[in-house]
This record gives sequence, C-alpha cells and structure tokens, in this order.
Amino acid sequence: MAERKKSFDIEALWKIERAGAVSLSPDGAQAACSLTTFSMAENKSSTSLWLLSTFGGEPRRLTACGEKDGQAAWSPKGGAIAFLARREQEGKKDETAQLYVIASDGGEARRISDFAPGVEAFKWFPDGKRIAFVAWVWPGLKGTKAQARRWKQYKDRKESGYVTSEVQYRFWDRNLPMGRVAHLHVLDIESGRIVDLFEALPYELQRMDPDANVFDIAPDGRHIAFVFDPAAEKGLDNCKALAEINLKTGRATTIALDAAWDFKAPRYSPDGAHVAFLASNLGRRHTAPANLAVLERGGAWRRVTGAWDRSVNAPLRWSRDGAALYFGAEDRGRCHLWRFAIESGSAAVAAEGGWVQHFDVGGDTVVTVADGMQHPARIHAHRVGGAALRIERFNDALLAGYRFGAHEEKTVAAANGEPVQMWLVYPPGFDAKKAKKYPVLHNIHGGPHAAAGDTFHYRWSNQLFAAQGYVVACVNYHGSSGFGHAFLDSITHRWGELELQDVEAATDWLRKQPWVDRKRVFASGGSYGGYMVAWMNGHVKAGRYQAYVCHAGCFDRRAMFASDAWSWSSKELGATYWSDPAKVQSQSPDTFAGQMTTPTLVIHGALDYRVPDQQGLAYYNTLKARGIEARLVWFPDENHWILKPRNSRLWYAEFFAWLQAHDMPEK
Repeated sequence: MAERKKSFDIEALWKIERAGAVSLSPDGAQAACSLTTFSMAENKSSTSLWLLSTFGGEPRRLTACGEKDGQAAWSPKGGAIAFLARREQEGKKDETAQLYVIASDGGEARRISDFAPGVEAFKWFPDGKRIAFVAWVWPGLKGTKAQARRWKQYKDRKESGYVTSEVQYRFWDRNLPMGRVAHLHVLDIESGRIVDLFEALPYELQRMDPDANVFDIAPDGRHIAFVFDPAAEKGLDNCKALAEINLKTGRATTIALDAAWDFKAPRYSPDGAHVAFLASNLGRRHTAPANLAVLERGGAWRRVTGAWDRSVNAPLRWSRDGAALYFGAEDRGRCHLWRFAIESGSAAVAAEGGWVQHFDVGGDTVVTVADGMQHPARIHAHRVGGAALRIERFNDALLAGYRFGAHEEKTVAAANGEPVQMWLVYPPGFDAKKAKKYPVLHNIHGGPHAAAGDTFHYRWSNQLFAAQGYVVACVNYHGSSGFGHAFLDSITHRWGELELQDVEAATDWLRKQPWVDRKRVFASGGSYGGYMVAWMNGHVKAGRYQAYVCHAGCFDRRAMFASDAWSWSSKELGATYWSDPAKVQSQSPDTFAGQMTTPTLVIHGALDYRVPDQQGLAYYNTLKARGIEARLVWFPDENHWILKPRNSRLWYAEFFAWLQAHDMPEK
C-alpha cells in the first residue's frame, strides 16, 4: 500500500532547498548555481555553490565552507569560478564580502580581494586576468589604504546617528552607506592591486541596488559602459544615463543621455559594435515600460521593442551570433524567457513560465531557473531543436511526500466591463461535484504594478493557504503588470477605485459557485495588497468578508511621506499632501476609518522603509480605538518581508489562527 501523502505545512516549506542565480560555462556544458538551505532550529540560512552538467547527471557541491557563497561567475576560459563570500581564511575573517575563486573541478577556494569596504557585485574581464567590481567608498579618498583607514574609523565609531543631506538615504530595508557612493574598481588577480576607476572622475553608479547589471565590459577589455545619475541631487526616480570609460586613458564619455528617458542594464554585443540596454520614457509617464534599445557605438540609440506592449526585465544576454537578445518579460501572470530577433524585430518565447526567475546563456545553451504554482524553482537546460532538460532534482524526494492543490486560470468581467485574470488554487482533494462547500481566501498582490503570478511563493504560499482548506483567489486587478501599459497605468491618480471593483467582481463570481460557502470569505494582502484590504474595510459593507489580514499595508497616505519611495508615491497619487490634500486623502484608507467594521489582523516589520511600520501601528490603533476586533503581530527585526524561519513560522501560525477564529463552517 502506497504511503499516504501529507498536507503541505510550514515545516516542509522551510525544508525546501532554494535554487538561485545560475552562471553558464563559456561552452555551455556546465552551470554553477547557488542553493540556499534553512535551519528552523538555528533560525538561519546557508548558501553554497553547486555544479550541474547541462547534459544531465548528478549535481556536485562545489563550496561548503562559507555561509553565504553567491554571485557565481565563470572565468572566460572556463577553468575557474569567482564568487562573493564572507569567510575565514589564513587566520583572517572577512568583515565584508570579498571575492573568491575556485577551480571548476573543485578544490579549495582562495580569497583574491582584500578591500575593507567590501565588494557588492563583479564581472570578469575577457582576458581572465582582471575583475571589475562595485564597492561603496568614501569619495575624495585616494587608494585602498585610505579607504581601509576610513573603514576602520567608521567601524569603531561609538556614535549611532545617521547624518545626511541627501534626498535618497534609505532603500527598502537599509540605510544607504552614510557618506559613501558606489564606484567601479578593477582588481588585478595575480597582484591583488585594486584601482578605483572613478577616483579622479565626477561619476558614481546609481545608488539603488548597484548590482552587476549597472555596468558591462566590452569584449576587447578596453572599455566599460555604466549607469549613472546625471542629476546634481541623486534620487530614486531620476532618469539615469549611460557612460563609457576608456580604461587606457581613464576618460569617460556619456553615450546615452536624455532628460526624459531612463537608461539602465547596458550589455555589449559579442563583436563590441553595439550596446543593448533598457530605456523607459519617464518624462512621458512615470509608469512607462522598459523598452529594449540598441546603441551603435559612436552613433545614436534606437528602441527596438517600442511596438511591443510588454516591459523588458534585466538582465540582457546576447545570442552568440549577436543576432538576438534574451530577457525576461511578464505576460498575463507568467514570466517567460524571450528571444528577441534584432533584424526582424520579433519576440518569441524561448522558455515558458511559470516564472523564469534567473537565466544565463553560454555557447548555444540557455539555462533557466523557473518555478510555478505547483513547484519551487527547477533548473533546465535548453538547446536549439531539443526539449528542455531538467538538470537537478533538489527537492523531489522531499515534496513527493506531500499533497498539493491544483490551480487554474479564470477570467472575470470587472471594472469598466474589462476582463481581469484570476488564479484559483484549490485545496488538495477538491471536488466541485461534491456537496461540500469551501471557504475562500483572497490573496491580493502588492505593487501595485506587479502581478499575482504562476509562481511558488515562500512568504505568501498559496499552496500552504490551500492546504488549510481554502480556495485561494489571486486577482490581477487593474494596475497589474504583464497585461499592457494601458491596463497598468489605468489606476494612476485614483488608487483603490478600479482595483476594488475587480476584487469585488471576483468575489461575486466566487459566491455564485455551488462549492463556495458564502459566509466564509476572507481577504488578505501585503504591501499594496495590505493597502487594498484596509481600503476594503472602509468601502465594503459589513459581513461580506468575515475577516481581513493586512501585512505591511499603507493606511495613511499623508504619513507615507516617511517612505523611501515618497517621490514615486506622489506621482502615483497625482499630488503631494500640501498641493492637493483632498486628492491625497481621497485615496487614503484612514479617511474612511469611520466606516470600518471588519476584524483585522495587522502585521508589520520595524525595518520596513517602503511602508514604515507606523502605518500598521496607526491602523491597528485606529481599529482598537473604534472597538473593532484586531490583533497585531509586530516584528522588531524584520523588514517589508518576513525572512527568518522562526518568524515565518509565527507569521503563518498567527495568520491561520486568525482565519480559523472567524471561520464558522455551515452545520
């Protein structure tokens, strides 16, 4: 008799080994990937590097000494793999992330950088003898020794205050390094010598996530293209420009600059004659999609996906012959890998989602890391003319012992009579023909310009929700990404209006289904989804939803000026609180607090700078002041997301207990 499968639970969720970014060898025969595992007992994670053959076979663990080995990148000749880590080696323990290199056939990794401020991201030079990297440094200081002295002073300081005159000083969950800017550096591997390329130049890289996509090295190794903010006062939503530095002369030249256009993610073509990048016309609309653009070096740039109504995601990868570019782009609740042919201007799906989270191109091989609602990330190799080949089985044995609910896609006529996509995830064993009636849980996505996707989520696990017996509904309301720019931009300056109509239309459809218990309907959401459930509490009649869960949700639009994205929010709302207070308040849930009646679980993290925790505290306090049943879960050590295993377990326990306390099945 076959062993009976168990319901998916929180313990299983945190036993899943999470595949991250991949890097292909130059010939495409092997892939290096990061794999993160978690310990509930120790309440922490560990990331190691694994080697996978793109022809199949058993994966081989490459690193085991570090706890956070990541950003693996193959050397140009394929004999070595560089990565970032914080380790202890030769009696020295890294205080910041450093560069390490390990032979591709295994052995001991060796530290190749010794740079006190640490390394953020990197790329190999084509000659394999040098590496370019990003680091936050104190401008005006000359040489690595000066930076090291300043780092020690900073590290040993007794003051805890953060002092700044910058417009942008925090991002998501961290303060930007006080007094520092992001510069490009070059490391000579053999000698260990490090040169700051911007030391004598008035440039810095963008301050928000200066990762490996903000620069690229030309195939001849003599030039580097990079993204910079040309504005005197750096800001989150400033239009960025592209420049190119000549490594022989040390001079930099602007190659793409337009006050109305935002440029990012440069990538040289294999022959070095062109630079591909992303271009968004923010001067026309702050929600403008990212177009694929190509610059002929020494000439003008042009959009090549201007007629394609989808937004292109970084990174960009050229095909080996330079005839096409690979990139990820959302399409109707999925994220595919696309191959865009430059000459014909046509886009074709190279690998279907689910949701393609990572990919790389090497030789004639493409490797993808993609998940879906039925499974966590899996890694596949793709070759022209051949079927996709799965090259790992990291979680198969674990997940074989659990039952998962089926999912399907529905279309509902919603706001303006327009069709809106809704995903449904059913409880394991769901049968619409049986007399049993099921409760419904709305899982409202954040953004707002994001999507409820065909993806396996860890922080908001639809499978975990469904395992509790709920039919989970995920509505891609007006404003969601992947359905064209007009649909995405339709909610601008009128938050809450169309989205509420969409969610309510979905609820109407669900309530008509014979398998739905109309008295057991719940709504939850995080970030913008949290805003939505707070908005619903002041706009939907009492009793339609039995309870709400608001995670990291916006409650008071005026107080959201404390957010790291205050300038973006003003553009979304169409006003600042002093220029048109009525317009701002008309889109703010706190304006309608007097109409709120539905019990709400409020969850927030103290380190959340996108939606500061006072938003959740104010919402909770308001509900309590008005005598409405409420419960608060506040994490002093979490940000916009709940990332620690033990805290996640508590999060789900409180979430489920809240629903169950208000879930009264028919007798």
